[in-house]
Amino acid sequence: MQTIKRTEVIFIGGRSGVGKTTVAAEISSLFAVEDIAHALIEGDNLDQAHPEPWRDGISLAEQNLAAMWRNYQAAGCSRLIFTNTVSVLQMPSLTAALGPDVSLTGVLLTASDSTATDRLAQREVGSGLEAAIKRSKVAAVELQLNAPAEVRQVSTDDREVRDIANELFALSGWS
Repeated sequence: MQTIKRTEVIFIGGRSGVGKTTVAAEISSLFAVEDIAHALIEGDNLDQAHPEPWRDGISLAEQNLAAMWRNYQAAGCSRLIFTNTVSVLQMPSLTAALGPDVSLTGVLLTASDSTATDRLAQREVGSGLEAAIKRSKVAAVELQLNAPAEVRQVSTDDREVRDIANELFALSGWS
């Protein structure tokens, strides 16, 4: 029987356009350079369906995370970088999906409206830009008001991705 190690996870949350995916990819690269075994899961895709399952009380994101994490554990992973807009608000349910022995670090990436709008304008095409900007602003307010006190806030305004990733690398304590 395989012994399951303690799961160590970094939850990275933040409004659209803050740089979650980019920072997560960079920190993953930093861990790889140090040969620190880990997995990276982009949580926004775990329940991407229409109609939205969570609106009907279906915890599809948590169910899919649990299934994926079992597979990563079977492959020897015990560390996870998890990104999702509201992950820092959902840490209790997401942590429960990862198993009984979890150590977590919550990070809320922040950016000004101007920065987020500029970044969204670079990636959104077609008619989706206005809706993305509106969702980003609403999420920023919700996250600011409701993020738990233990969640570390890290600004991404006027900063290089590598510098932000280095800050998260240090926060993880994984080296």
